[in-house]
Amino acid sequence: MLLSEFDFPFDPALVADRPVIPRHDARLLVLERNSHARIHRRVADLPSLLQPGDLLVVNNTKVMPARVPGRTRSTGKLLDLLFVQDLGQGLWEVLIKGRFRPGALIDFPGGGCGEIVERGQARTILKVTGVTSVYDLMQAAGTMPLPPYIKREPSEDDQRWYQTMFAQQEGAIAAPTAGLHFTPQLVAVLRAKGIELAQVTLHVGPGTFRSVTSDRIEEHRMLAEQVQVPAATVEQIRLARKRGNRVVAVGTTVVRALETAGRGGRGIELFQGPADLFITPGFDFQVIDALVTNFHLPRTTLLMLVSAFVGLEPLRAAYEEAVAERYRFYSYGDAMLIARGVIAAT
Repeated sequence: MLLSEFDFPFDPALVADRPVIPRHDARLLVLERNSHARIHRRVADLPSLLQPGDLLVVNNTKVMPARVPGRTRSTGKLLDLLFVQDLGQGLWEVLIKGRFRPGALIDFPGGGCGEIVERGQARTILKVTGVTSVYDLMQAAGTMPLPPYIKREPSEDDQRWYQTMFAQQEGAIAAPTAGLHFTPQLVAVLRAKGIELAQVTLHVGPGTFRSVTSDRIEEHRMLAEQVQVPAATVEQIRLARKRGNRVVAVGTTVVRALETAGRGGRGIELFQGPADLFITPGFDFQVIDALVTNFHLPRTTLLMLVSAFVGLEPLRAAYEEAVAERYRFYSYGDAMLIARGVIAAT
């Protein structure tokens, strides 16, 4: 398929730079997966849109305050680093702009030093010394790594705004944004109706946001991200399947985690390790039945995944309606629910 096919309707003015409070008051465009009918609701209406026994699967990754200032020792130039992945023994994969060679030193506020030990097109590796841990450094000096389309500096509010209520496993550089809409009040109502919750971990990294530059999307390669689908979640999915209920993925990261764990031909299995699954139209979904997702930017792998789930043209029509209705886009924006039977259920 051509990248140009994913030039979806979009208005940059619709990118939200702050969330709706309370989060469950965000708007929800409901799209029926068979008929492609659409209705407009709120995220708070999810309990009435789902059925007792349905299983919501969320991503419990926790966003690190991974944006850390530094100063080059040779020139004193100020810079920003983004700590991406802990490689062990003080080594971290980082994102950093500028020309650097191995051996270059970077000083951090409050003490500690980083030495670039690898600098290439694929990745940059930094050796950090002089601190108890990089996690302590991030807590002391780091800020939330807000996406570049949010045109403001991170604030103290972002420390809670850009973290889901499910966040437990630290290691992400971006939030699994569909989960940001869930609040303790909403979850209590869902549970009271008999709707279950399960968890997976996908540490969101550069792979999720890496631009597609090939004219043909099949030539794009996802960068691997760390995934864990635990045995307890596998069992919950098997039981939901047995009783005829739906598995509802909360976000594209959950889709990629679950479908990675379902690729072995034996149904869903526990999985732990790197995953680079790229989901595009024509993909054969094995695990999920429904999807809660935010509105994504044109030409992104996230938009391609959602197109694969519901169809390119039905999703394009839904986006046209969302733009016309002034839905809010991306991380702090509104949401969609895509599922079969969901319109009749209302």
